[in-house]
Amino acid sequence: MNIFVRSLLIALVVGAGITVWDGFFILPEGSQAVVTQFGAPVGDPVTEAGLHFKTPFIQAVRTFEKRILIWDGDPNQIPTNDKTFVYIDATARWRISDPLRFLQAVDNVPRAMTLLDDIVDSSIRDLVNKNNLVEIIRSSDWEPGQFTNSGVAEEAKAEPIRLGRDKISQLIFESASKLTVDYGIELVDVMLKRVNYIDTVREKVYERMISERKRIAAEKRSLGEGEKAEILGKVERELKLITSQATREAEEIKGKADAEAAGIYADAYNKNPGFYAFSKSLEAYQSSFGPNTRMILSSDSEFYKYLNVVR
Repeated sequence: MNIFVRSLLIALVVGAGITVWDGFFILPEGSQAVVTQFGAPVGDPVTEAGLHFKTPFIQAVRTFEKRILIWDGDPNQIPTNDKTFVYIDATARWRISDPLRFLQAVDNVPRAMTLLDDIVDSSIRDLVNKNNLVEIIRSSDWEPGQFTNSGVAEEAKAEPIRLGRDKISQLIFESASKLTVDYGIELVDVMLKRVNYIDTVREKVYERMISERKRIAAEKRSLGEGEKAEILGKVERELKLITSQATREAEEIKGKADAEAAGIYADAYNKNPGFYAFSKSLEAYQSSFGPNTRMILSSDSEFYKYLNVVR
């Protein structure tokens, strides 16, 4: 009898331990859970971290992330409204807002990623198809006439931005969010990480960029040549003006000097005309006669007068 009672007590203790072990569960911070019974959810989702109870053995716990998760889509080749093919690389942030609905509609995160591939990619494709290339690559605050590096400068200058990349991203987010609610998923945001041209379009873009740079370079060179000609013209005018003024001043100085010299000569002549005539004749002789000079003069020549006296 004692053995039976002892065995019964041991069995009860072991059963109670197993019940407590399987009946309580700890929900970590940043997680949420749904209690299922034979695979079907029961009760409300558990969203508070801490110790919780469930019916042992017949109930199980499915745990889901409460934190924000990242979805990265594969780049897709999509045509724009103006028939230009581009690669769109997008990303989105999302979280499980209703774990019960998520469990019933999606079941797990990998399937949710696949679901987001379909929903977000279809929204992106729809919005890109409805807008021109310039709307995809320009922000909403861009204005026509700004300097561009994209190779679509001509279209951008001629066509104002109606939406822009940021507003298109917002429209993609709003469109996709309406569909993800049915799966217990809340989209936080959708962003276009990168917009790239396909190879054939990229070559045309590069050619257009090169042509644009050449045009700008030719315009800059033309402006430079114009400024150069203007500067050289100013320099030449200033040089002529300075030369003219210097020549005029030189002539004035020379004229004054000649006048003073003439005055000195006149004073000297008036003081002693004979000596002045003799001195000037000597200067004439000096400048006229050289080592190999022969001069034939008549005896009554004025030039011969002082030589005749010396003889």
